Amino acid sequence: MKTEEGRQPGGRKRPATERPAASSGEMRQQPFPPGSVARLKVVRLGEMGAWLDAGTGNTNDDILLHQKQQTAPVAVGDEVEVFLYLDPKRRLTASMRVPKMREGQIARLKVINVSRDGAFLDVGAERGILLPYAGMRGRPQIGEVVWAKLYTDKSGRLAVTMEVEDEMRRASRPAEGVEVGSFVTGEIYNYTDSGAFLFSRERYIVFLANAELPTRPRVGATVTARVTFVRPDGRLNASLRPVKEKAMTADAEVILDFLRQRRGRMPYSDDTSPAVIRDKFHISKAAFKRALGHLMKEGLIEERDGWTWLRDWAQDD
Repeated sequence: MKTEEGRQPGGRKRPATERPAASSGEMRQQPFPPGSVARLKVVRLGEMGAWLDAGTGNTNDDILLHQKQQTAPVAVGDEVEVFLYLDPKRRLTASMRVPKMREGQIARLKVINVSRDGAFLDVGAERGILLPYAGMRGRPQIGEVVWAKLYTDKSGRLAVTMEVEDEMRRASRPAEGVEVGSFVTGEIYNYTDSGAFLFSRERYIVFLANAELPTRPRVGATVTARVTFVRPDGRLNASLRPVKEKAMTADAEVILDFLRQRRGRMPYSDDTSPAVIRDKFHISKAAFKRALGHLMKEGLIEERDGWTWLRDWAQDD
């Protein structure tokens, strides 16, 4: 059968062993970028594994599916779904360990590496999937678990993003039968200037105002919050602060420690602005006033000329 010189029947060029290798200036653009999932045909078998047709018509571009990356035996003619990535020598390589989630889906994913390009999250594939810095909420660290969505970037590569607000809204359901004072557990998935958003195990969206955050949990952290309000739209407001009685005692201890470290006096009192109170003590003005009132009732402090004094220190001065 006659064919064009240098080609086999069917239009595929002869293997690289039968013709000179292409120089770096002659490299062709691969139709499947690394970091993508493709369904490719097995065209030949070798000692190392199976070779997949890259769709360029040139066997030099065939992609190795190593035996170690096969989750089931394959034969010539089979079409297999594979995840494509670059091996240590920067060669396009295939694996039958593809992502366990589909494009557009969200899931809790573990951070397995961090580099100058971003973080890499485990989606169950042969390699981690890139989370670019532009798609981060905060700066996730190795070992942390965060909510993220799988998508395809402009270059055709799979990537993940922590921008999941729309998906959370679609996945959520209104809170029903939830009472004020009850508790919900879930993960922080976003922060705004006003506070944090939590997605609970019951799929409720929960808002935690800054005033209800005695500390600032990292995005991805699992927390248990006390419900303070059930909104008409079925969302919840909640707090990480203890109930007022316990919070008042804890806040009072913070104020006492603050005074002891500053020779028994501080330029903050009932008249201090809420912004300054928030900045110095990380509590609301109302909580600050409750704690001051408690300490005054106990005879531990007194206010004078806009200052607050420990009583023993005030007498000495």
